[in-house]
Amino acid sequence: MSGTKKSARRELIRCSWAKGERYIQYHDEEWGVPVHDDRTLFEFLILEGAQAGLSWSTILNKRENYRRAFDGFDPRRVARYQPAKIKALLADPGVVRNKLKIASAIGNAKAFLRVQEEFGTFDRYIWQFVGGEPLTNKRKSLREVPARTPESDAMSKDLQRRGFKFVGSTICYAFMQAVGMVNDHVVDCFRYKLA
Repeated sequence: MSGTKKSARRELIRCSWAKGERYIQYHDEEWGVPVHDDRTLFEFLILEGAQAGLSWSTILNKRENYRRAFDGFDPRRVARYQPAKIKALLADPGVVRNKLKIASAIGNAKAFLRVQEEFGTFDRYIWQFVGGEPLTNKRKSLREVPARTPESDAMSKDLQRRGFKFVGSTICYAFMQAVGMVNDHVVDCFRYKLA
């Protein structure tokens, strides 16, 4: 990136959590952009679950490794993982080596496929929790952003009923923010009107 583009990028007003080049790129290009692609929705579902108890920067730094290790987040392939693949994942330093989180990724892939079968796409199912359109909030600061909402509570409850794991309401709300189901960019952030 040229020096002029870098300095222009630094001068933009953005959400205060976007610090460091990787976070800034994620904030500027992805976070809060509405996602309707099932594979990408599955990726975020798995990554948000993997993040439980950790910082998002840990997961963001491992994201490319996750894509490699989890076969590009193809839910059909992940749903068929056998003990040998699980053993390899538990030995892979490029992912969070937690037995429960790896098992949940496999179980969630199976549940994801069931939802696709029932609704045609996971996208059609998941976006119903916000009425099919992003909810645009008017937060002035990060202190105003809740950890969960009635919509994330409803999503969490229904996902759990369908057999998904690591989908508590807080994880669901982070997922909703990431995939643009809600716009939680603060109002003075340059991305607020673009999300």
